[in-house]
Amino acid sequence: MATKQGMCKNCGSLVMFDDRDELCECIFCNCVFPSAEAVKILENPDGYEFKNEKIEKQEGNKHYYANPVMPDIVEKAVARDKTSKSQPNAVKLQANEFEISPNDVKAPKKLVIGMAAGIVLAVAIILAIAFPLYFSRKALHDSISNDLDFIYATSSNVNYSEFAFKQANIYGLSCQYIKLGLSDDIDEADVTALYSNYTKLRADKRGGDASGNVEMFVYTPDTVFHATKDGVTKDVQEKVTIIETTETSK
Repeated sequence: MATKQGMCKNCGSLVMFDDRDELCECIFCNCVFPSAEAVKILENPDGYEFKNEKIEKQEGNKHYYANPVMPDIVEKAVARDKTSKSQPNAVKLQANEFEISPNDVKAPKKLVIGMAAGIVLAVAIILAIAFPLYFSRKALHDSISNDLDFIYATSSNVNYSEFAFKQANIYGLSCQYIKLGLSDDIDEADVTALYSNYTKLRADKRGGDASGNVEMFVYTPDTVFHATKDGVTKDVQEKVTIIETTETSK
C-alpha cells in the first residue's frame, strides 16, 4: 500500500488516500469522488473552478488515509493494564507484543539510581556548607555572650550595675546585630559608647578589626536608639515600663 495525494474537486483541500482505492474522500467537506481526478487536479489546479458545495457526510467505508501525529499510546497502555488487573487470572488480557506497556515507559533503573545519587550528593554538599557555618556562628555567639559585660563596664558615662536589669539579643550570621533592653534611660553619647564597645568585642572574638555593618538597637522606657557606623538615631515614644523577661513573659 502507498499513500497518494490529490486535491479536492469541491473545496480545493489536500486529500490523502490509498493508491488502491478508486475513490478518495475529503475530510473537510465530505466530498467523495474518483482518486484519479484528485491527482489530476493537484497536478494542474490553475483554472479549475471549486464549487464549495455543502455535502453531507456519507456513512460506510472511509476513502481517506489518516495517521495520528501523536497517538496516545501511553494512556491506552495504562488503561489496558488497569483493566487486565481487575480481571480474574483465568480471563486476564494477554500481552500484545506490538503494544506498549506501562513498564516500557518507566524510567530506566540506572537513571533512577543516578537521580537518587545526585539528590544525595546535593544534600551532602548543602549540609557540608551549612553545618560549619552554624557551629561557627554559634561558637561566636556564645563567646560574645559570655563576655558581654565588657560593653557595659567600659562605658564611663553610666553605671550600668545600678540598673534593675539589662537584656541582650545577639543575632545574624556573624553576630552583626544586637538588641539591648535597659530598665533605665540613657542618652545618645551612652549609645555611641555601647556600640563602639560591642564592635571591639565582636572584632576581638572574630579575630579581625572592628569594621563591618554592625547594627545596635537599644530599647529604654521612653526612647528607641538605632546605632550604626554612620551614627545614632532615636525614636522617642510614649513612656513604657520595660520588664525583665521571664519564662512566663517570653
